[in-house]
Amino acid sequence: MQTSNNIAESISHNFPFQSNSEESTLAWGQALAATLKPGDSLALQGNLGAGKTVLTRGICLGLGFQGAVHSPSYALVHEYPHDPPIYHMDLYRLPEGADFEEIGVEHYSLSEGITLIEWPERLESLDVGITHHIKIEHLDEEKRLIVVSQPK
Repeated sequence: MQTSNNIAESISHNFPFQSNSEESTLAWGQALAATLKPGDSLALQGNLGAGKTVLTRGICLGLGFQGAVHSPSYALVHEYPHDPPIYHMDLYRLPEGADFEEIGVEHYSLSEGITLIEWPERLESLDVGITHHIKIEHLDEEKRLIVVSQPK
């Protein structure tokens, strides 16, 4: 069973965290949110169904946002009114190698909000102010391995 101490330790020491349920992924996201500050940008990587949007929902809850959080795969960006503002991007529908300046990623990732970017690997470059790289590996129906790292 995952405890809040396991979650906090995995985040503070960049240890992998094994989530055994959607609730555990939400809790990990909430704990991660407590470490974020305005201007942070998170690159969320993982296959379809890995839990990127579930993790985003947990981060938003941890930041105090109480509204609905859905994947913006057709809109590209959802802006959640909050202090600081939360920008949730889903770049899945972009062709690989898309120019981040052309679609405005830099505007969000260099803002004073919290920016969450699903499918950042679709961009030509990940060097757009990313402060955290989070990889979610789908282990089985319920289990996910979450690894967070920060660029040097």
